[in-house]
Amino acid sequence: MPEGHTIHRLAQDYTAAFARTAVHVTSPQGKFADSAALLDGTVLTTADAHGKHLFLGFGAATQPPAWVHIHLGLFGKVTFGPAPAPPPTDTVRLRLANDTAYVDLRGPTTCALITPPEKQAIHDRLGPDPLRPDADPAAAHRRISRSRTTIAALLMDQKVIAGVGNVYRAEVLFRHGIDPYRPGKDITPAEWDAIWQDLTALMREGVRNNRIDTVRPEHTPEAMGRPPRVDDHGGEVYVYRRANQPCHLCGSPVRTADLAARNLFWCPTCQRR
Repeated sequence: MPEGHTIHRLAQDYTAAFARTAVHVTSPQGKFADSAALLDGTVLTTADAHGKHLFLGFGAATQPPAWVHIHLGLFGKVTFGPAPAPPPTDTVRLRLANDTAYVDLRGPTTCALITPPEKQAIHDRLGPDPLRPDADPAAAHRRISRSRTTIAALLMDQKVIAGVGNVYRAEVLFRHGIDPYRPGKDITPAEWDAIWQDLTALMREGVRNNRIDTVRPEHTPEAMGRPPRVDDHGGEVYVYRRANQPCHLCGSPVRTADLAARNLFWCPTCQRR
């Protein structure tokens, strides 16, 4: 499932390609056809992201927008291309097109036309997003500090903090030497401030580069004289998907375990309890 930086990057890409233009909106698959017909020919006024949720706003600039709510889930894909758009396949849930570009959405968990109050209800149930200017990290820490749940599980709880997925979860805990099984109540305010600031910086880099890189400059392949990572997920990392490989810092084998139906990765030496 894409992590939050990908959704914020998509919001930027939709805005760059379609903002302030009248957009031809279709649903070749048919599942979004009625809503697409209502939006066809309207102007894309804005795009917004919160965690793993993408919102496309349509309508006149002087009116509250009608919002398309998109959640990619495990299988959703977004493909941009230049105009003229090729004939769509019957798997395309939503296509936007104008005189210069098109974008196809396939396989999302959610693609729905919603009202502004419905959009606000989604924001209200999500935790703060490190990439949003309105984020309140103290709100996340209040929930964390009252919980006996592991910090690894809390970081993946979108009601606690929105946008963090398996990669950022594993990597930020490693970068701060925190055992993933520590209860949230044992995370100090200073530790949480450091985690939040680090997540904000790492995820902003993810938006800029459209990939996740988490190793510090002194631990890059060039600096350490080691081979670069070869993985479909790209990016240089410390522990994510490196089970049984030596830790870049101490050489201990990276461990993995199942936690809340997701694979957890950590170094038992660098992340002692």
